[in-house]
Amino acid sequence: MLINRELKTILSKVFDILPVITLTGPRQSGKTTLCRRLFGNLPYVNLEDESILAEIEYDPKRFIAKYPEGVIIDEAQRFPKIFSYLQVAVDEDRMTDDNKRHYIVTGSSNFALMQNVSQSMAGRTAVLSLLPLSTKEIINHYNNIETSRLILNGGYPAVWTSSDEARQMILSNYYNTYIERDLRQLINIKDLNQFKTFVRLCAGRIGTEFNASSLANEIGVSATTVRSWISILETSYVIHFVQPYYANISKRLTKSPKLFFYDTGLATWLAGINTVEQLDIHPLRGSLFENMIVNEIIKQKLSRGEQPHLFFYRDNKQHDVDILEEMPDGSLKAYEVKSAMTFRKDFFSQLSYIRTTLGNKIASTQVIYDGEQENNELFDGIKNFRNIGF
Repeated sequence: MLINRELKTILSKVFDILPVITLTGPRQSGKTTLCRRLFGNLPYVNLEDESILAEIEYDPKRFIAKYPEGVIIDEAQRFPKIFSYLQVAVDEDRMTDDNKRHYIVTGSSNFALMQNVSQSMAGRTAVLSLLPLSTKEIINHYNNIETSRLILNGGYPAVWTSSDEARQMILSNYYNTYIERDLRQLINIKDLNQFKTFVRLCAGRIGTEFNASSLANEIGVSATTVRSWISILETSYVIHFVQPYYANISKRLTKSPKLFFYDTGLATWLAGINTVEQLDIHPLRGSLFENMIVNEIIKQKLSRGEQPHLFFYRDNKQHDVDILEEMPDGSLKAYEVKSAMTFRKDFFSQLSYIRTTLGNKIASTQVIYDGEQENNELFDGIKNFRNIGF
């Protein structure tokens, strides 16, 4: 059972324009499936296969020459130098007006890939990202999915084809196989139990301002260690941050970013939430709902090949707007996210404040909530999250 991915449109367009596509994203987000479906005429190699990795490390030029039409190279972070050799191949094609070779390069470590892309492939590759399934993609495939199920399952495709019991096994395996393994390759974790505690504490802090010192004190490690671990979780597509917005405003605003997970399913598993019934009454539900909306904005933008620019607003007078989206012209769209199903007039209070504070810079305001939605004629700008495009 295959779920339609919105990124396929821009992938197909780019394939006809540039000789190389670099597709990044978390492990198990569907990169391989999407590329093999779209570009099934190209051979496929996976650098997780140690024999193939050894072959390409031994003689990269000979390896590339084996594929005169091009090739899909999966898990390229295992050999990020591949981009230097692809640059040579692409430039040779350009000099001879023979642009028949196409290369699709995928990887799950943003830092390892992007460092080499920026050095070797300027003007030769499109860099796109595929995150786990968006809410829109899931709803288009599955009818009448309750909100708590969307949060609990998250976006990894394997979870949506499995039972609740299998969900726990899949996410546990994902954590143990990919997150811990990848991190061991990148940094020296002296106490694995401390690291596990750290990741679980991060899940409990979704939607809050990140404080490295507070986390460090709770775990019993240095703030420097926490920052190192955070950096690796970012580059491995486990967590991401939304920065505070403070351009041209006084310094009374917060300067700490808010922490989110790329997948709410993984976050709920880390927090020990394993059923819809648990989630419905859990104190983290509101934060997880906000996390899902933040992710949805990011995913819808990335699926069109656009880069999202998201911020939040908070000052020392307790004024707080959940999401500010910066548009290409510098204007801002402001969103308040409410997990409640019952509409209240005070949902708009912070949006009214931000309009007063930022004036003409605010292009639009909207409340995104979990209720029956926009049938309240007295209030414009309220939407059920299922019926909104970003």
